[in-house]
Amino acid sequence: MMMESRDAAVDYMMPLGLHHIFAEGHHYGPAPWFSNDKIRADWTSVYYHKADAGGIGFDRTRSGSDAVDQYHEPLSSTFNNLSSCPEMYLLWFHHVPWSYRLKSGNDLWTELCMRYDRGVNKVRSFQKDWDRMDGAIDSERFSAVQSKLRTQCRDAQIWKDACLLYFQQFSKREIPFEIERPVHDLQSLKELTKSRDYN
Repeated sequence: MMMESRDAAVDYMMPLGLHHIFAEGHHYGPAPWFSNDKIRADWTSVYYHKADAGGIGFDRTRSGSDAVDQYHEPLSSTFNNLSSCPEMYLLWFHHVPWSYRLKSGNDLWTELCMRYDRGVNKVRSFQKDWDRMDGAIDSERFSAVQSKLRTQCRDAQIWKDACLLYFQQFSKREIPFEIERPVHDLQSLKELTKSRDYN
C-alpha cells in the first residue's frame, strides 16, 4: 500500500502536473477556484492552473514565463516542447487544450477525469486491503490505520469532485460515463473547503 500511495495521491490531487490548487489557509482540501486580489497572485490556485475555455495549465515554456530555462539541457528543451514533455509534468509546463490527445489516446479532459477517478478507486482498494488484515495486527494499530484510510477515501472523493466540477465549467465537456459521477455539488464543496477545521 505504501509503495502505491504516492501515485494514488498524485492521481486524486494533482494529475498531469496540476499543482498548488489548495484551499486558502490550509493544504487539506482542494480549492481550484481560490483567488484573492488582496494577496500575491502566486498564492492563489487560479494562478497555477490557468484554466479557461481553451485549456488548462501554466505556460512555463520559452514563449510563456520561460521557467523551463532554469533547467540544464536537455531537460529545458524536453520540458519546453509539448510533445516531449513528460505527461507527469505536462500542466506544470504547458497550457494545454482540452482536446489535446495524450499517449493513452484520451483527450486531456477525459484523461484528467480518468486519473482523478483512478486515484479514488486506488484509495478504496487500500481500505479493502487493510480490512483483510483484521486480526493479524494489534487492534489499536489496525483501528488507527483504518481511520486514516477512511479519511483519505473521503478526501480523495472531495478532491475528485471539486476539481472535475470546477474545471468542467471551463472545458464544457461531459464527465465520461465510464467513471463514477461526482457525489457532491460544487457549492457545498466550496463551503466545506473554506473551513480551517477541514482535515
